[in-house]
Amino acid sequence: MRRELISEPGDPARPNEDFATFAVPASGQGGALVVLDGVTPPDGDDGCLHSVHWFCARLGGALTELSVSRRDLTLSEILTQALGRTAEAHAATCDLSHPRTPQATVVLARWSGTTVEYLVLSDSALLAEAPDGTVTVLLDDRLARVPRASLASDAIADATVRNKEGGFFTAAADPSVAARALTGELPRAAVRTLVALTDGATRWTEKFHQGDWTDLFTLVRKEGAAVLVERVRALEDADRERREHLGRSKTHDDATVVYVDL
Repeated sequence: MRRELISEPGDPARPNEDFATFAVPASGQGGALVVLDGVTPPDGDDGCLHSVHWFCARLGGALTELSVSRRDLTLSEILTQALGRTAEAHAATCDLSHPRTPQATVVLARWSGTTVEYLVLSDSALLAEAPDGTVTVLLDDRLARVPRASLASDAIADATVRNKEGGFFTAAADPSVAARALTGELPRAAVRTLVALTDGATRWTEKFHQGDWTDLFTLVRKEGAAVLVERVRALEDADRERREHLGRSKTHDDATVVYVDL
């Protein structure tokens, strides 16, 4: 069984604000993966003493532990509990009501001998490959549907659309946001491979239009997750002025890819 994880910072001088892990027992009969993309805040006050890196590490750790140990809970319930735990860890020192409080996109997947459960919140992506090679794309596309004029950049949205009806949702301090996530189940027999990606890696498709989602999946399967990130970096370097591909607030973004053969 092939399992692969790569996570590279967009700027080596800054902490990587992505989080990624997978847990697969030796029996190979089940497992889980977690991918978070921390939202880089603008300069200035965000009401919190802690970094986005800290937030993603705390939330990601809780999601991983609960996904493995509490199979009686749905993924939505797991996200609710993990957000509650993380909020409790800094509620006494930080203003969790601040619209820029640390937050992240979320991809969760958990599989058993019979089902594959998934949860996607905001603009990271989960790809599920069937035994016949068909790729199903699981996306929460609400951010993409927000009018560009409402956004300060491709990563930082105005407070009027972030975690608001008619806008889009991220995992921050309010556990109730878990109910806003895209969730579902697929038959285990219908899924051969899962690939989870943050938007720093999905730029290959979404920003640079080098191929569709099936092409992206095929590239990762044939050449590896690291090659996908290398190609994104090359495209970014060739377009540093961002004139051709508008909507990029950063030349380079943190990029994470998790590949798991089930």
